[in-house]
Amino acid sequence: MSTATVPGGPLSAARRSWAHFRAGPVGGLARAISSNRKATAGFVILIVFCLLAAFPGLVAHDKPQAEIYTPTLGPSGAHLLGTTAYGQDLFAQLIYSTRESLLIALAAGLLATLLSVIVGVTAAYLGGLVDNVLSLVTDIFLVIPAFPLIVVIAAYSKNGGDPILIAVLVVTGWSYGARQLRVQALSIRNRDFLVAARLRGERRWRVIVSEMLPTMTSLIVAIFLGTTLYAIVAAAGLQFVGLGNPDTLSWGTMLYWAQNNEALQAGSPLWAIMPGVCIATLGAAFALLNYAFDEVSNPALRPVRKRRR
Repeated sequence: MSTATVPGGPLSAARRSWAHFRAGPVGGLARAISSNRKATAGFVILIVFCLLAAFPGLVAHDKPQAEIYTPTLGPSGAHLLGTTAYGQDLFAQLIYSTRESLLIALAAGLLATLLSVIVGVTAAYLGGLVDNVLSLVTDIFLVIPAFPLIVVIAAYSKNGGDPILIAVLVVTGWSYGARQLRVQALSIRNRDFLVAARLRGERRWRVIVSEMLPTMTSLIVAIFLGTTLYAIVAAAGLQFVGLGNPDTLSWGTMLYWAQNNEALQAGSPLWAIMPGVCIATLGAAFALLNYAFDEVSNPALRPVRKRRR
């Protein structure tokens, strides 16, 4: 008898592992993405940008900051998007800028989401004075207008590099997610499985991490996508107005130099248009992905599909 047909053999173990994966939160999110066309499109777009960020040299063969070409050339076979006023290849700059823009957005989104989870879930689970203090801090950041605060902080730390820019985006982007997570955590705080975990003598951090957070996976991912979308637009806006490091390669700094050199009037419109198109496309990818996680967290949004005969 072959190994595949023996009960409990490697094939059976693999099937059990696959079934466990599909039943878990990650499997549920994967099913939500594959069953929603908008989410699938957003996932494909995001993968394309990630590949460009990881391997820019495979697509763009010119050095992005080399000032070796004729300035202000139009699109051609040698230069797909033309050249800048400094003789740099625009296509190479656009491709190589993907890494910087994506890293800033993902880092800011991840850190802001982590801060939201810590503040929101801790406030809801502990309650009492801790909840009052953390909720007050959250409300203060919710009331303060975000973009003016971003501009003020970034202006005081001008040219501080990507860490400062990411820190500014995290400080101004965590509060809304913390409020949502607090409400969600309050709704499940006294459910039977959490009460049972506390009666077993489980530590607070273990109850939160092992019992509470897995039930909130879809909401946490949705908050991450929304925060990352906010970080993409905000980071590009700060760099465009000169509050980032203009010597780095990103879509925001491309817009900054295009505006400084009056690209639209100088005959290089793609210098200003293409970074904006990339920002909008990457933002659309995260927005489309959000459809899947909205369906997971809110069953009322799930489409009713006809059963196959």
